[in-house]
Amino acid sequence: MSKINKLSELRRALPLAAAALLLVAIAVPMWRITLEAPQYPDGLFVELYAYPRLEGDVAETQALNHYVGFYYPDPVYLDPNYDVHPNAIAVPEWSIGPLAFVAVAAAGVFVALAPTVRKLKLGLTAQLAGTIAVFVTMFALIQYRLYQAGHALDPNAPMRGIDGFTPPLLGSYEIANISGLAWFGPGGYLALVAIALLVAAYAFRDSAATVGDAPTLVVTRLERARTWIRNRRDRNDEPRPTAAGDIDPDPDAEVSRDD
Repeated sequence: MSKINKLSELRRALPLAAAALLLVAIAVPMWRITLEAPQYPDGLFVELYAYPRLEGDVAETQALNHYVGFYYPDPVYLDPNYDVHPNAIAVPEWSIGPLAFVAVAAAGVFVALAPTVRKLKLGLTAQLAGTIAVFVTMFALIQYRLYQAGHALDPNAPMRGIDGFTPPLLGSYEIANISGLAWFGPGGYLALVAIALLVAAYAFRDSAATVGDAPTLVVTRLERARTWIRNRRDRNDEPRPTAAGDIDPDPDAEVSRDD
């Protein structure tokens, strides 16, 4: 089989597609935060990239954060496109964030070009485990930095006496009279799709099915899922057998025995 035909196999093509998505994810916002406050009835938003860059209502959200003594982090090694406050926490790993995406993408290309099926299977297993480990670590580290920032509020801020808080990486929160919602940006969704493609590639590790076979495989899997659900529903609808102790004795049978 030629190299081109090999790359049409789902177990090779999907890691390549995932690699492309991860590289695109670097160029678009990974995270989006929306804020509401009495001063801004129409709300504000700010988007964060995998590297030190913010877009949206940056100046307004920064002023709102300063009101409670919460500051955008200092990436240390790269100059961001916003003013770094002297009391901001240091987050040097933000400067090298894109390297994680590039590394996972490079691993996908390396695995897809594996010379043997055995090495391909080992590569798919290692890449999926490694990718999940990388993104779980990133998620945990970002959440920890949010905890740090929320518990390092400036005591000299205009609004004082606010207890420390932990903004969620994903979800809603409130502090003083400000409410916020943090969620995925386009890059975050692309990363999720990329991980899903790697999971699918791992599921097809023992199959030589090609991209052209994908529609048939999807239809077959959906039909199997429908059949499984239907069988489960039919099984649940079947009358359950009555326990022996719950069966009423037959009066006629008693009479027969007495006779």
